[in-house]
Amino acid sequence: MFTGIVQSIAKIMSVNDKNGIRTFVIHFESGFCKGLEIGASVAVDGVCLTVTQILSDVEVKFDVMLQSLLITTLSQYEQGQAVNVERAAKDGAEIGGHPLSGHIDFNTEVILINQIDDNYCVRFALNEHWKRYVFPKGYIALNGASLTVSDVNKIESWFEVWLIPETRRMTVFELKQIGDLINVEIERGTQVVVDTVRDTLQENLGTLLPLFEKILLQQGVDIEALGSIPALTQKTN
Repeated sequence: MFTGIVQSIAKIMSVNDKNGIRTFVIHFESGFCKGLEIGASVAVDGVCLTVTQILSDVEVKFDVMLQSLLITTLSQYEQGQAVNVERAAKDGAEIGGHPLSGHIDFNTEVILINQIDDNYCVRFALNEHWKRYVFPKGYIALNGASLTVSDVNKIESWFEVWLIPETRRMTVFELKQIGDLINVEIERGTQVVVDTVRDTLQENLGTLLPLFEKILLQQGVDIEALGSIPALTQKTN
């Protein structure tokens, strides 16, 4: 498990593909690898990777399987790529963000960047299949960073987050440009609640569910929002 608090930025030193496996050698900041062992987990841009070889006090090798390459942005990374990194949380660790599995649901495109003084807002495309789980003030993990959704437009299919200066300093987000892809992990508690509510409505309304959903939309109510629980989804950056 990870906490969603990015610990530092690391750099990919080499990329090697063989028999459907991509191997990364990653260079970390001094001290990041202290106590790290083969088999340990590290989140790299939000993707849970397993240490396969420790090359030095600052360089570690990871193997990435085909399924992870298909779902995440790791398939596009080359030598020199900067990435967010976080060590797996230890028992009893403070969860400064929200619990993450390191299992990416989809990747999405940066479609707008708006900076006003120290205010930095990034807009992302919202995948049709996953939009039901994204709400204003809800948790979302982007490249392994636990962030708060500030605004959502499900008709135009986008969502936004605002980044404070500390988040920009500790992560790769300020390096991103329009068109770049970001890994997304949906908050699991929200996903479970939304699916439960929808299944319950489907069971009780049956074929009337689309009509009910249409009426709610006419009133400006998102049916998926009926399943959101503030205690699960609210946080402050």
